[in-house]
Amino acid sequence: MTTAPAGWKSYTTSDGTLTFDYPGTWSVKEVDGAAALVSDYGKTMARLRTQVGPGPACTTKSQFMVYDSAPIPALAQSGTTPRFTYEARVNATAADPSKPNTFAYGITAAPEPTGTEACPISHVFPWPPRSASFGGVYDPFDTTPGKPMHVDTPEVYKDTTEYKYIKQAMMSLRPAGK
Repeated sequence: MTTAPAGWKSYTTSDGTLTFDYPGTWSVKEVDGAAALVSDYGKTMARLRTQVGPGPACTTKSQFMVYDSAPIPALAQSGTTPRFTYEARVNATAADPSKPNTFAYGITAAPEPTGTEACPISHVFPWPPRSASFGGVYDPFDTTPGKPMHVDTPEVYKDTTEYKYIKQAMMSLRPAGK
């Protein structure tokens, strides 16, 4: 059985299949069938859903960046080991210059991107009886009240306590009871 870090709490999904740990100053709220991981200043950092369908089809590809990636062996199913990833996709056709990229972190079973282009971000992984999804978005223009000082690059965000907490919470996801 995994032990949460000192001062952290554990949450088990309403269907009783998955558990993760999160900072004691944060909370988890049930919203529209999902478990929303909420920071101490009230921002939803990520959502966990069980019993979801497959990820999006890969109909178009775009340039991508991967900032962080790590396997999560506790979630392995039928020879597939999901991984935590923090990544971006470039939207070269965005009309708003503040929205050319999508930055997101989550757990995926999609193949790791290679080359210069990748499928859309899909934070979905196999979990009986269907699939599960656990992910969130990094917005470099976020001005949520109470949020720690503005961080304007995904590389710098990776070094923040907020990001480290998010990653640690997602990496702790495991079958309930383990």
